[in-house]
Amino acid sequence: MFQWLRRSFIAGFFVTVPLFITVAAFIWLFGIVDGLTSPVYERALGRRVPGLGIATTAVGVLLVGAVATNVIGRRILQQADSYLLRVPVFKTIYAPVKQLVVAFSPDNELGFKRVVLVRVRDSHSLGFLTKEFTVDTGTGVRPMVAVYVPTNHLYLGDIIVCDREQVSFPDISVQDGLKIFLTAGMALPSSIGTTEGDHRPPEFRV
Repeated sequence: MFQWLRRSFIAGFFVTVPLFITVAAFIWLFGIVDGLTSPVYERALGRRVPGLGIATTAVGVLLVGAVATNVIGRRILQQADSYLLRVPVFKTIYAPVKQLVVAFSPDNELGFKRVVLVRVRDSHSLGFLTKEFTVDTGTGVRPMVAVYVPTNHLYLGDIIVCDREQVSFPDISVQDGLKIFLTAGMALPSSIGTTEGDHRPPEFRV
């Protein structure tokens, strides 16, 4: 009986704790976002309407996205972004956060587009391909790659620069790669297929 209670408690613990943390995080985030705009509506309508603040935030994000996809709107946002990056204290937080978010954006051509498996000495490391380039050695062109390997959460890591032949491309999307790092590798599938990259110059690669 004691062993059954012990196993049941441990199993229940590992099922309910992630669920509880996820729900608590959503409630906390909802409270912050809703609390920013709800007082304005409460004064205007004379009563509190739960959820109206977060709905307004969602609409605001949608409108900003619509503006960002417009040529003129994109230029305005880029100009505003340049001003924000000049604010002494604000830029120290805004710049790295923006770079991290943009890096994982599917619309960013310079972001983390592929998950790669890089071979270093006798081991392999999972990382994100950030750049493909060539080095003129004097006797020929040498294909090289730059790989970002997170070492602490996601915003800290190492940059590995190596020969193109040292990397292969597993069948893992950037989103799945993000999950793998956040779960310390526990989200790795049981079987992974890899393909060696082609050796064409970077300008001919997609």
